Amino acid sequence: MGMPEALSAGPDSFIERRSYMGYDGPPGRERRQFADSHDELSSEAKEFAQAIDAYKLMHRRRFITHEEMIGVFKSLGYHR
Repeated sequence: MGMPEALSAGPDSFIERRSYMGYDGPPGRERRQFADSHDELSSEAKEFAQAIDAYKLMHRRRFITHEEMIGVFKSLGYHR
């Protein structure tokens, strides 16, 4: 039994995993942690979602941690 092609590729090889892992989105479009549309949200939730999106773009992050989310929340002036 040989090694799978992905594991036997050399260090300089690039394996396009999206082509066989069910990724079917348009090329160049990044998957997001939350939905792109904020139309159905309340004004407060929309502001929070936009702040999270801005944070993710600024820090080049696709997903954020709970701690980062709390930081965004506090940056909007909310506190316990």
